[in-house]
Amino acid sequence: MAGGVTGVGSWPGADPREAATVVLGELGRLPHLVELPARGLGADMIGRASALLVDLQLDVSTSAYRVVQRRGSVAKRATDFLNQDLDALEEAWESAGLVGADHVVKVQSVGPLTLAAEVELGTGRRVLTDPGAVRDFAESLGEGLARHAAEVTRRLGAQVLIQFDEPRLPAVLAGTLSGRSRLETVRAMPEPEALAVLEAALAGSGGVTMVHCCSADLPTDLLRRSSARAVGLDVSQLAPSDLDGIGELLDAGKELALGLIPTTAPAVPATWRDLARPAVTLIDRLGFPRTTLRTQVAVTPACGLAGADGSWSRDALKFCAEVSSAFTDDPESL
Repeated sequence: MAGGVTGVGSWPGADPREAATVVLGELGRLPHLVELPARGLGADMIGRASALLVDLQLDVSTSAYRVVQRRGSVAKRATDFLNQDLDALEEAWESAGLVGADHVVKVQSVGPLTLAAEVELGTGRRVLTDPGAVRDFAESLGEGLARHAAEVTRRLGAQVLIQFDEPRLPAVLAGTLSGRSRLETVRAMPEPEALAVLEAALAGSGGVTMVHCCSADLPTDLLRRSSARAVGLDVSQLAPSDLDGIGELLDAGKELALGLIPTTAPAVPATWRDLARPAVTLIDRLGFPRTTLRTQVAVTPACGLAGADGSWSRDALKFCAEVSSAFTDDPESL
């Protein structure tokens, strides 16, 4: 992954074939299976999980996705959407003549902790309030992603990198999530417990993994101790207090997917040098050689591009490629 370029996951619009063609064209070395949340229920991050979970069913309530006993319409929609996305990527892959080549494709899923924070039990409480249910979700998700990755490899003949999206991870650790009612409290989850939940899904997937969190207060120590090969983050969310933790991730040999490109077009036009500068400054402040930008860093948008217009989504990937080329070719000159 280091030295490469990829997207975070979501993409604007509702046409999987157009999205697959664009992403494959711009991200030939590390394309990703896009998510198109504009299609509605079942296509968003949590809805997608309903197509991946094994022996756990989700549907919608008046307030959130909820665990149900039988497979409902939302899970069916989610499965249809996922199959459409796979079909579109397979067609674009064949058209590009990539079958049989040594390539890597990235797939994404909500992580087990964010999933448990966002989904309700049948009682209306967050799954996160039931430790047994949290473990069940982590194991189910890991198994589902192992099957999903195997399907992608079967279709494309490519290796698969599995990205777990954990935007709620800092809130889960801090205990800042509200209850669904005035009587419900959501405790802060201790880091060792959270790490065990995350590891159950990472290990269960059986593949090469990364964890992406575009929120502030990135739990670098937890992520350093995880088995994930890479950590994805939004560089603009980093605070001075995060620097030591980022350095420890690099010291531990983790690769960083640095979110450097805005998810919507900036008000003031920027050059690739402007967008690359925060990463260069970060590496310099940490005291690492700039060659680290080549050996341990990949470039991504700051987060998903679902909110971008069609023009900026393409431009964002092009900027990613330009920044990555500079990191790879001559980082010392930046």
